[in-house]
Amino acid sequence: MPREFTYRSHTVDELQSMSMDEFIRLLPSRQRRSLQRGLTHEQRILLENIRRAKKVLKEGGKAVVKTHTRDMVILPEMVGVTILVHNGKEFTAVEIAPEMIGHYLGEFAITHKPVKHGSPGIGASRSSMYVPLR
Repeated sequence: MPREFTYRSHTVDELQSMSMDEFIRLLPSRQRRSLQRGLTHEQRILLENIRRAKKVLKEGGKAVVKTHTRDMVILPEMVGVTILVHNGKEFTAVEIAPEMIGHYLGEFAITHKPVKHGSPGIGASRSSMYVPLR
């Protein structure tokens, strides 16, 4: 039997039933301080859209939420929702899992493409000027 996920010895159901202040006390200092300062206007809108999407999911529909708000801390009420997070070029689909609680949304939408070095092309080096084209 797989073990049930816990965050600081609290199950997801317990976390969802907690008040915001109780949950904030469980977070690491950076996230705790960020949330204690209050949510920005964009973060409030994102939270409202997520609550709307959860209602649609309960009714059996499909709902995704698009956002540019990468600095939002993932809260227990977000679990189960698909959020499209902007990475600077496109929107990356992020399915919120219980293990993501306490992290930032931006951590799951990488902003750069990892470098994959291949063979050098023409003009890559001085010696490539003399390489035949065929």
